[in-house]
Amino acid sequence: MGSLTAPKLIVVDFTKEDMKPGSSSWSSACKDISRALENHGCFVALYDKISPQLHKAIFHAADELFDLPTEVKIQNINEKPYHGYVGQMPIVPLHEGLGIDYATTLEGAQSFTELMWPNGNDSFCENSMSFAKTVAELEKIVIRMLFENYSVEKYTDSHIESTTYLLRFLKYRAPKADETTMAFPSHTDKSFLTILYQNHISGLEIRARDGEWINVEFPPLSFVVMAGDACKAWSNDRVLSPNHKVTMNINGRETRYTIALFSFLSCMVEVPEELVDNEHPLEFKPFVHVDLLKFYDTDHGRRSQNILKDFCGI
Repeated sequence: MGSLTAPKLIVVDFTKEDMKPGSSSWSSACKDISRALENHGCFVALYDKISPQLHKAIFHAADELFDLPTEVKIQNINEKPYHGYVGQMPIVPLHEGLGIDYATTLEGAQSFTELMWPNGNDSFCENSMSFAKTVAELEKIVIRMLFENYSVEKYTDSHIESTTYLLRFLKYRAPKADETTMAFPSHTDKSFLTILYQNHISGLEIRARDGEWINVEFPPLSFVVMAGDACKAWSNDRVLSPNHKVTMNINGRETRYTIALFSFLSCMVEVPEELVDNEHPLEFKPFVHVDLLKFYDTDHGRRSQNILKDFCGI
């Protein structure tokens, strides 16, 4: 018997010099990311636009943010579900998260910073906005490639123009001896795409289409790009929105930080007519993206085994 190697995610290298639309490396990346999103719902992106200084600064920003008193952090409230503060929850005692809505805009970054630091914190504001903008550029490239692969390029620009970004700082502390190692239970994201960047502590597992759980390894300076439920709906069920969870090492001593950029659409999410044919009859009705979050925030939505079918299925 040969040794069984753990399944790995597809790695797509965005650092290649010739990674430009029309080049052969671009075309092969278009195929790779689409195959990855269909089979695993995610892939690893090598993307070198985060400088060592910004890498250090963004995790310093996370430290500063989570060190604030709870009564300050809970002021991070948003009428959109799961956009604000999440923490102090008995079912997920290891997890805490905060969100900056419209994170690529100065208004979004400033209003969050002023809420957390009424006397100001310019470096937090600048670094979080700079990070969000840099990762949003990667998100746009992935969107271009995905749309090109499905021959629906004509919708790319309007999609990008109606995209807003939520930056979430996510903390998973090391478990104590008598605590659960489950830092965040299995779920799918409600975003269009989610892009994750972590410190050196792993813990993310994703469930591939074949049902197998894969431990995700982040090479240095890499991101994990993951499809959310809105992308699955848009693709008429071609793309997988993978279940994923975070488990901490029982012997671990260190905190896991993830900085996540979620993309949401301010326009309707609907299946392009080009993605409907005899083999792929229309599966989902058009919907307003935030309404998917609101549905998920109900008892019925949280209990749903197939949220898109229950929310907008045909």
